[in-house]
Order: sequence, then structure tokens, then C-alpha cells
Amino acid sequence: MSIIVQKYGGTSVGSVERIQAVAERVRGYRDAGHQVLVVVSAMSGETNRLESLGRSIAERPAAREMDVLLSSGEQVTVALLAMALTASGCAAKSYLGDQIRIRTDGNFGRARIRDIDTDRLQADIDAGITPVIAGFQGVDEEGNLTTLGRGGSDTTAVAIAAALGVDECEICTDVDGVYTADPRIVDDARRLDEITFEEMLELASLGSKVLHPRSVEFAGKYRVPLRVLSSFEKGPGTLITTENTAMEQPIVSGIAYARDEAKITMSGVPDIPGIASRILGPVARALIEVDMIVQNTSEEGITDLTFTVIKPDFYKSMKLLSDVAEEIGAEKVLGDENIAKVSIIGVGMKTHAGVAQKMFQTLADENVNILMISTSEIKVSCVIEEKYTELAVRVLHEAFNLEQKETEA
Repeated sequence: MSIIVQKYGGTSVGSVERIQAVAERVRGYRDAGHQVLVVVSAMSGETNRLESLGRSIAERPAAREMDVLLSSGEQVTVALLAMALTASGCAAKSYLGDQIRIRTDGNFGRARIRDIDTDRLQADIDAGITPVIAGFQGVDEEGNLTTLGRGGSDTTAVAIAAALGVDECEICTDVDGVYTADPRIVDDARRLDEITFEEMLELASLGSKVLHPRSVEFAGKYRVPLRVLSSFEKGPGTLITTENTAMEQPIVSGIAYARDEAKITMSGVPDIPGIASRILGPVARALIEVDMIVQNTSEEGITDLTFTVIKPDFYKSMKLLSDVAEEIGAEKVLGDENIAKVSIIGVGMKTHAGVAQKMFQTLADENVNILMISTSEIKVSCVIEEKYTELAVRVLHEAFNLEQKETEA
């Protein structure tokens, strides 16, 4: 008998009918001899509704109370799914994050899991009961409810799988796997049979919405076999694994894009030791994550520093940096929200030269100007004007022959 953790997102449990369909699916796994632990998100749109309610009461509601409010969405789905499983003849029991003690730090809204008490879950497994666990939430050392941030149910599922050492963790969603590009943009995007943790982490971090980056990082760290499957149709999905077993590893495995970034430039900056820290320090202390960073060559002791942040942090960053610019004697702070980041990802890039040049030439042939560049061993990212996003994804997908089978590449 194998033990499997399955996570179902908001779309998968978006109605009573879909919850009942999930119950039948889980029962099918049980009937086939598998023990299943289920992690669920709130019903589709519910977290947004709850957040809007909170902000209608207060412009800046207390973070602790927002976590109490937002965590209530999953309480509904775990109860309904446990009821549906029981009604179908499958013994089930629902759990909130504090009931099985998913212990986190106290960073409300962005809490990180420290450890999980698996005693109750193991007892249910031994008794043949299906645990239905609320994703996205936990409890800190003081007993406060905490949430893990958007997409945190993926992280909950992987963390439970790691803590129990299960055979596989399945992320069941509204797509049937990981694709070479967004199939809504590229008609001939291809579902990947396998992808490495390394590649999936880059894809998730660079804009792919299939998996939350923290869940992939967790899975890679603890070597949890991870599979992305459709909640609505049968199929093998995509296995995320330590090594891709394909005989000939493709140079590029996928294309990712992100439209939710903004670019900030502080110009006329005195080029002295420690200046980057003075500029970015207040941003870091405000818990704003900085992505790409470029500093121009100094001329006569003056330089420019450019970096990107996510759009929700743009105005806060601009305000912070306006104050910093005055303090350090910089010339001005410029911002641009009309940008996008397009990236190519593939472990095959480690052993092939000229990949970046091919990307740059492909974009140049379409008169797409590159504003910033960032590279690693397995990815190249370019910041471009947002209006060229879909064009860039399509031409890069074609340039790297991603519509072909791997054996033909």
C-alpha cells in the first residue's frame, strides 16, 4: 500500500459538485489500495472575498486578525470534503492547521513552517481514516493562527509529505501538468512528462503559476516526489524529480513570463563603498523582495542602480527610495510599471554555449528591446516592455523547438 498526499486547489473545490467529485476521486485511490491524505485550499475566490471584507473594515487591518479571517476559508472546505468522503463510505476526519500542529514562525501573512506534529495523521493512517487538512495555515509558538501566503496550500502539502515520508505528493489542479509555455499564449505548448526540481523552481519563481516556489523548494530539499495532475481528467501529469531520465536532455525545457513586476531606477548615485546597501537596506527591512539588480559603470564617481520588485510593492518602494535619495544626494528616482520578465529555463543550458545569444537575437529580430538581463546556470531572464510579452513567449518557444518531442529536438 502506498501513501499519497493530494492537494486540491480552490478551483478543484469551487462548488459542492466539485467537492463531491474530489471525494469520489479520493475514494477511487482508496479502493485501489492507497492511503490518501488530502490538503485543500479555500473555495475559488473565497480568500479574495475575505480579504476584501477585512479591508472594508480597516484600510490597514492588523496582520494577526487578517490571518484569523483568511484562515477561515479552508475551514469550510475541509469540513465539506470530510462530509462528502464520509457520505461516500470513506472514513474521513478534518483538521485545521492548529489541530495537527503545523508550527510556524510568527510572521503573519508570510509565515514559514518550522515543524509538523504527525502523531494524529499517523494514527489516522494506521486506522484507515483519510485526513482532510486545511492548507495555507498553521500556528505560531504563542498559539496564534498564521497563514503561509498565497499559494501556501502547496507548501502545506509538500511539508506534510516530507514529514511523513510518503511515496508521492500530488498537486491536483485545473491543468494536466507542467507545459513548455503557457498554453493560453502558445497553442502548441507541450506537456512535459518530467522536469527537474531545479528547473521547476526556476519556472515557478519566474512566473509559472502551476506551483508555488516555496513548495518546490521544500520538495527539492526533502526529496519529495512531486507530481502535477488535473483534478478533472485522467492522465500521468508531470513528475518533478531529482534528475530528468530522458536520454537526451533538451537545452531549454520551458518559457516563463511575469507581468507583475515593476522597475525602479535611482540615478545620479554617488559611487562609494556601501551605497547599494544604503539604497536597498530600507527596502529589505520593509520585507520587500528585490529581484533583478543592475548597477551601471561609474562615470566621474556617479552611477545608476536599477532593480525590480513586484507591482504590489511598487509604490511603497518608490516612497522609501525617495527618502533615501534625498539622504544620499542621488539625483532622482524613476519607476516603470509597464514591464514584463520573460525567461528561458533548462538544465541543458549548463552544457551548451550560445543559448543566451540565441535568445537575444530572437528578440532583436522582432524589434523587442531588452531593458535588463539576469542569468544563472539554467536560466536567462530579460526585462522587456509589457506590450511585447506574448510575442516574446511565442517566438522564443519556436526558436528553441519546444513544440517538438524531446527525441526530435
